[in-house]
Amino acid sequence: MNKTITGSEAMWLSLIAEGVDTVFGYPGGQIIPVYDTLCDFEDRIRHILVRHEQGAIHAAQGYARSTGEPGVVIVTSGPGATNVITGVVDAMTDSTPLVVITGQVPSAALGTDAFQEADVTGLTGPITKWNYQIRRPEEIAWAISRAFYIARTGRPGPVVLDFTKDAQNGKTEFSYEKCKFIRSYIPNPKPSDQAIDKAIALIDNAKKPLVVFGQGVTISGAGKELQAFLEKADIPAGATMLGLSALPSDFPLYQGMIGMHGNVAPNIKTNECDVLIAVGMRFSDRVTGTVSTYAKQAKIIHIDIDNAELGKIITPEVAICGDAKKVLSILTEKIQKNSHEAWVKSFDHCREVERKKVIDMEISGGEGPIRMGEAVAMVADVSGDKAVIVTDVGQNQLSAARYSRFTKGRSFITSGGLGTMGFGLPAAIGAKIATPKKQVCLFVGDGGIQMTIQELGTIMQEHVGVKIVLLNNNWLGNVRQWQEMFFDRRYSQTRMLNPDYKLIAEAYGIRYRAVEDKKDLRKAVTEMLSDDEPFLLDVHVLEESNIMPMIPPGKGIDQIMLNEKEWYQK
Repeated sequence: MNKTITGSEAMWLSLIAEGVDTVFGYPGGQIIPVYDTLCDFEDRIRHILVRHEQGAIHAAQGYARSTGEPGVVIVTSGPGATNVITGVVDAMTDSTPLVVITGQVPSAALGTDAFQEADVTGLTGPITKWNYQIRRPEEIAWAISRAFYIARTGRPGPVVLDFTKDAQNGKTEFSYEKCKFIRSYIPNPKPSDQAIDKAIALIDNAKKPLVVFGQGVTISGAGKELQAFLEKADIPAGATMLGLSALPSDFPLYQGMIGMHGNVAPNIKTNECDVLIAVGMRFSDRVTGTVSTYAKQAKIIHIDIDNAELGKIITPEVAICGDAKKVLSILTEKIQKNSHEAWVKSFDHCREVERKKVIDMEISGGEGPIRMGEAVAMVADVSGDKAVIVTDVGQNQLSAARYSRFTKGRSFITSGGLGTMGFGLPAAIGAKIATPKKQVCLFVGDGGIQMTIQELGTIMQEHVGVKIVLLNNNWLGNVRQWQEMFFDRRYSQTRMLNPDYKLIAEAYGIRYRAVEDKKDLRKAVTEMLSDDEPFLLDVHVLEESNIMPMIPPGKGIDQIMLNEKEWYQK
């Protein structure tokens, strides 16, 4: 006979049945029964008390992106629930699996504008894979099982469960069965044999093939399959920003990052290739530039598990709906072994121009202040390219994406599609909690860190050994760059007066060091990475620097500014 327990107990037992051992949250009035019951489960569940609900959901995102498993968030109703909305949208855009549990007023009070009532299911319907309001304790096990199945399968994403207070307090007989099937939901579609055959013919006959891959490769665990495919067909490849670390940085056919601030070679060659194979990416505007001029000469093969992405922006010659790992395995088995030596070698000129015009100056820029790229490259050098890199959004993100190096998958975590400032600090906390034996290094600007700076309290309380590299330039740097380049240097509201970060770090018991002279940079980074203690390295970087190369808005992917005055010439 099943045991009769409260809805709150059923919730915790359901999470444990799904393998959850860590949750991120913040208590409040309409979720108190759940937190009261947590006292009986603290030997099996670690609860991370954040300082703001936005911190909870971004930390859960960092946890999920590090592990591939859903991050779990528990918050109260009303403002507690609305404070996670930004993170829910971010997770939906970037295909991050989350299960978010929000408290809600008792069922009898729904629709009365009761204290801290908000229409959570109405608010989150357009920005989740699924949401559901639990009004009866008998629904809890079913809803949580379904939530985890939906969040982690197919194209991952966030699920929200709105949990009324009477359902938390009510009694139910508890049993748990994991969800394995939902009618009409097909998370792992079978690739079309006809589409596979068409793709093979295009790949085998291509003279100048190019692969562009995104986070779908990481999500499906297809890094080795991608390497095998590229090696057999001898095809060069470029990554979207969210695709970074799916291939090792030193993989011979890897040509760098594509997009607005990507590397010259894969951008230029996108508009020269004859077959473009897009794997687990969605043709974001930051990747394509002006769509009307994107790869018009190429026959495009688009591989994605989400059928809605196929043909949404770019019309492919061949669309393959399927998991990247499965599709790449099939293609690799069936394609011919090939060589494109001259085509691969043609990338060298682009790379050399970028090295001379941009990279050498950015990572070893002679005299003067430290540049962002120098700080990023130094962390890569001292860490042996093994750190998990987390970023906030802005110039810090772009520098980290360009100058970090990777040897392992799931080593680059950032807010991509939504571009959420404030993401970095809590996401780094979640990533470190998920992978405590790895070195987790955050690159953040002085704008982004102040958006969620209260999460230094979470680091203090949980003693999370995150390494924070503050690229401090006293500006909202990315907006300032656009104002300089496209708005006649009218610097409206981008200059920042910053606090004393040393005093802030000391207040939270976090080790601190400032570095202003580049001759001290290596020693400072070595000190930061020498142990597993939390550390804030305040790097004073060149104030009015720009992240280059850049494809200006409204330009094609092959129209690249190398610096403020010089364009790439073929």
